[in-house]
Amino acid sequence: MQGDQSELYDQPVFERGQQVVSQKDVRNDGTFPGAKMGEVLIRKGEVGYVHSVGTYLNRFYVYGVEFVDANRVVGMRAHELERKAS
Repeated sequence: MQGDQSELYDQPVFERGQQVVSQKDVRNDGTFPGAKMGEVLIRKGEVGYVHSVGTYLNRFYVYGVEFVDANRVVGMRAHELERKAS
């Protein structure tokens, strides 16, 4: 869901431990420590595991996704992720 409506009225799309795939390249917006602004943190197609489920601005779910190959935990929104097909 994108837009002004709160996602928090619904249950989270993903759960801890679930395997997911990034649907886009994710660049550092200045909030990822130790990486340069604009640096690609995660590439589209990289596989990770939901590490945590939090909220942002009391409106959106943010999924902390551990990308093992990149050795990074990156916060992502549901529309940036897809469940990994078994």
